[in-house]
Amino acid sequence: MTAQSCPRQHCATTMDSAALEPSLYTVKAVFILDNDGNRLLSKYYDPELYPSMKEQKNFENNVFNKTHKADNEIAFLEGMTIVYKSSIDLFFYVVGSPQENELMLMAVLNCLFESLSQMLRKNVEKRTLLDNLDGVFLVVDEIIDGGVILESDPQQVIEKVNYRADDSPLSEQSVAQVLQSAKEQIKWSILK
Repeated sequence: MTAQSCPRQHCATTMDSAALEPSLYTVKAVFILDNDGNRLLSKYYDPELYPSMKEQKNFENNVFNKTHKADNEIAFLEGMTIVYKSSIDLFFYVVGSPQENELMLMAVLNCLFESLSQMLRKNVEKRTLLDNLDGVFLVVDEIIDGGVILESDPQQVIEKVNYRADDSPLSEQSVAQVLQSAKEQIKWSILK
């Protein structure tokens, strides 16, 4: 029997090839947990994967419980490929589909970790991460957009994040300095 004479076989062949079609949407989720398994940052790029906060936290708990004592870099859980790395009191995770190339996911993970290491001046720990959370989100957004890998070179990511930070008028001045400057401008405009 050929695929044309057996519709079920043709459908199965079509579905199998569709499931293995290459896609730019490589990353399903990125999250950072502390050494107790608490979420510090998470971004889920597939709305159908874990649509509710409860499902996301359950998944993160399962992943943490499986990986926090393991000495591996790759895990397979709930039909997902997960690459991870730990540093002092943090765990970094990048999640992809089951057929995803682990090397691509690992490149994203390494870029994330190295970019944060440069941004946080090699002090990659919970306190400094939380103190710089806005920059951490910028780093993640420079690496991944909607599940698509944009950048895997940490140096390029840091340059882009620094450029964005320099665009902000508050990057080199504190809020108090900006307010003081505004007061002085108002005062001079009144005196004129």
